[in-house]
Formats: sequence, C-alpha cells, structure tokens
Amino acid sequence: MGSKPVWGGSAAIAGTTALNVASVPKVTAQIPLLPQLPAPNNLSNETNNRTVSDWVYLDGRRLFQIAASRSNFSDRSQNIQQNLSQISTKFFRSDAQQVEVNTRTVNGLPIIEVNGKYLMTVTTADARLQQIDPSILAQQIVEDVKTGLERAKRERQPQFLLNQGKIAAGIALAMLVAGWGVYTWQRRSKQNSIEPIPAPSQDAENITSQLNQQQHQHFQEVKKRLFQITQGGIWGGGSFIILGLFPYTRVLQVGIVTAAQIPLKLGLIIVGTYVVIRLSFALIDRFTSTLISSGALLNSATSERLKLRVSTFSGVTKSIVTLIWVGVGILLALIFFGIDIVPLLAGAGLVGVAVSLASQNLIKDAINGFLIIIEDQYALGDVIAVGDVGGLVENLNLRMTQLRDAEGRLITIPNSEIKVVANLSSRWSRADLTIPVAYHTDIEQALQLIKDVALNMNQDPQWKRQIVETPQVLGIDNFGDRGLMIRVWIKTQPLKQWDVAREYRRRLKIAFDQVGVDIPVPQQAIWVNDVQLLNSPENGKSF
Repeated sequence: MGSKPVWGGSAAIAGTTALNVASVPKVTAQIPLLPQLPAPNNLSNETNNRTVSDWVYLDGRRLFQIAASRSNFSDRSQNIQQNLSQISTKFFRSDAQQVEVNTRTVNGLPIIEVNGKYLMTVTTADARLQQIDPSILAQQIVEDVKTGLERAKRERQPQFLLNQGKIAAGIALAMLVAGWGVYTWQRRSKQNSIEPIPAPSQDAENITSQLNQQQHQHFQEVKKRLFQITQGGIWGGGSFIILGLFPYTRVLQVGIVTAAQIPLKLGLIIVGTYVVIRLSFALIDRFTSTLISSGALLNSATSERLKLRVSTFSGVTKSIVTLIWVGVGILLALIFFGIDIVPLLAGAGLVGVAVSLASQNLIKDAINGFLIIIEDQYALGDVIAVGDVGGLVENLNLRMTQLRDAEGRLITIPNSEIKVVANLSSRWSRADLTIPVAYHTDIEQALQLIKDVALNMNQDPQWKRQIVETPQVLGIDNFGDRGLMIRVWIKTQPLKQWDVAREYRRRLKIAFDQVGVDIPVPQQAIWVNDVQLLNSPENGKSF
C-alpha cells in the first residue's frame, strides 16, 4: 500500500517534533492567528496553595489543562508533552486521517491512550481543577486531543499550506501598501505648517507667534512618534500574524510574544508617557496663547514683560505636568506587571504625611513660590533686590529663586525667605539722574540745555524705542557741596535704564563742554573769626 506524501518531508516532521518536545511558553493561540496570554500559574484551591495548573500545547495551541503539586508539576507536564509529541509525530507520518483516542480505568483513574500509545492519566487534581468527575474530564480531553491532532495534520497538507501562503502574501502586500500610505501621509504632514493665529494687539503678536511655533513643534513631535508607532504596528503586527498562519512557525509566534511582552509593555508605557507629555506641552502653549489673545495676561504690560511672564508660567506649569505624567506612567507600569499598587499608595500617603511634617519649610517655599508666579511679583529675566542681595533672576520654581549678581555670583534664595522684594524691571524702568552744576552757572541756560539733550535723545531712532515717555526735567532738587543738583527722570523699557543713563551722561557732557558749563567738584569755604589771627603780620595786614 503506497503512502501519501506529507508536505515538508522528514525534515519538517523532525522540526515539528523538536518544537513539540521543547518546553512551550505559557502563551497559546485559541484563535489561529493571535496568541492568548493566560494568567500565570494559578491556585487550583485557595485552601491548598501547593497545587498549580498549566496547559498542554500542540503547535502553539493549548489542548487541555492539567494540575499537580508544585514539586511534581514540572515532571508531569514534561512527560505528557513528550508523549503527545511522539504520538503526533507518528500520526503525521501515517496515512490515517483520523486518530483513535480511547480511555480505560486503572486503579479508579481514567487513562487516555492515543492510537494504542499511553498519553496520560487523569488525576483527582485535574478533576478538582475543573470541578467535574474524572471520567467526564477524561472524555473532554479525548475530544480535545482528537480534534487537535486531526486539525494539526490537516494543516500540514500541501493544499492547506498553499492556501496559507496565499494569505501570507496578501498580508505582506497589505503591509507594503499600508506602510507606504503612512509614509506618504507623514511626508505631507511635514510639509503642512500651522499658520500663526492673529493676535489682537501689537504687544502680544510676537508672543503669540512664539507660542504657536512651540505648539506646532510639540504637535509635530507627537505626530512623528505616532507615525513611528503606526509603522511598527503595521510591520510587526503583520509579521506576527504571518507566523501564526503555519503550524511550523506558530510556536515561534508564541515564543516571541512571551519574550517580548515585558519589553513591549514597558516600551508602550514609555512612548505613551512621552507622547502625552508633549501633547500636554502643546495644550499649555495653546491655553497660554488663548489667554494672551483675550488680553487676560496683557493688561498694560509691554511685550518684553509679557515674554518674561509667559516663559515663567509656561516653564513651571510644564515641569509640574511632567512630574504628574511620569508618576502616572510609573503606576501604570506597576499595574501592567501585576504589582498591587494599593499598598504602595497607602504607604506613599503615610510617607507624604511624615515628610510634610518634617519639611514644613518646603511647603512654605512651594506656597510662596506659587503666589510669586501667580501674582507676577517677578519672573525669569527680571532684575530684583531681596534684602541685601540682588541680581538677574536666572531660575525660578516653586521652591527657590536663583539670582546672578553684578560680580557673577549665583545667589540661591528659598521662596519662603522672600518677604519684601524690589523688582527693578517690572513693566517699565526709570533712569533717575542727578546733574550737578556750579553755583555761578546761568541756571536757566543749564536747565534748557539739560532738557534739550534729553529731548534730542528721545527723538533719536536708536534710543526712541527704549524711552517710553518724554523725559522730565524736575528742576533744582538740592543745594549740595558740589553745587546745584538738577533732577532728571527718563522712563524706559525694562532693564534699559542703565543703557539710557550712560548715553545721556555722555551726550550731556559733550553739550556742557560746547557751551562752557562746568561740572563742579566738591568745594569748601573756610570762615576765620579770630581777630588777632586776622591782624597778624603773617596775614600781610595791619590796622
């Protein structure tokens, strides 16, 4: 009697046997294409935690479930899997299309034989796991084994493999089309730019444009990551499905899922957290841009002041949002890995209470820092004076403020220590000048000259943008030891008072030199009331 050819020959059978004998991971495919992830070894009875259960596999599909004590389970599972592998190898080589599965009872327990070869004994632990009688469970296993073996042999026939190959080719073609479509969409998305939203005022226009640009960059980053995830899903998912089409590669599919499920979950959490953070940044920029457009943040502030305030508000808000989403990502990672987070949250609450009691100054720092930002007492880039120190604000958060003074020193001040602060650059600044002139100077000429120099400087295109109001010559402010003190006020843009004052002094000195007005030096007059000293010959006088 001639035997029918079996697809793949002896080499394919040997490979299948090796796959079946090997210890198959605890991931199977109830549906032919997609593996199903069962829970880890579970307890068959809450009162007996030594009994564990698992599945017996064939071609990456689970057939039936067995149970045993924890110490004996590994040996029993391996023996049953080896018996099934030998039985399936012999059946695949034979001409028979149907398998004969019988049961018989030995010592009160059902024994299952396949084509006359021993497979397994149904134990009371197996019956307790399913909560049915051992004989009924044996009949169920018989049906499962018969169905599984016959299906596995049909899947090894040439016609079936050819049909599956056609399906795999169709899936590969769909992967190429979908991948090219996503790539084309991504290129078109890069070419499209977001137009800036028109701003209601000239001061807010530049700020709104910058926020729109940042928002566009964040959205582009989110799109880029989503496109990458989509491409990875198309190629990875398609390849994964193709592996599940053939009995020879289905075990590889299961092994890949088992090996990659932890890195895959962790990677998805990391990428998802990153995408959500960048999306939150874009929403913060959109919200801030809306506030500026509505005038809620503009008020009478200049464009420069608005930049400082927006950068401070945006930076602090983004830092808080980043910490929140990173914390959520860590909690999700713990949940995905099966760790109970309820005790962790309870412990974190107790730790938080203890930390809050031990670090009240930190809480005060955070509260005062929040009020500083909300009330706009100062912002990044401002020049402030706090007590005996002052300088440029380089860093501002909820806990501390860092200043850079004129000598380059970085001064760190806890926010709770800031009681009174002098902001030298909030909204506008002023150059406060005291000009000395000699007592013998024509005062009207000097006042007019000082005023003319200030007005000419105000008309200069280079300095007109930095001077926000017409300079004021207040008049004679004091009679000093250097002469008459004339007070001048020049209102400027924030942080421009020093530049304007230097230029004004330079121009005034040139103007004084041209008309002959002297800038006096300190003078002292000595009056002698001693008559004898006045009449002495040494003084050259005699009466």
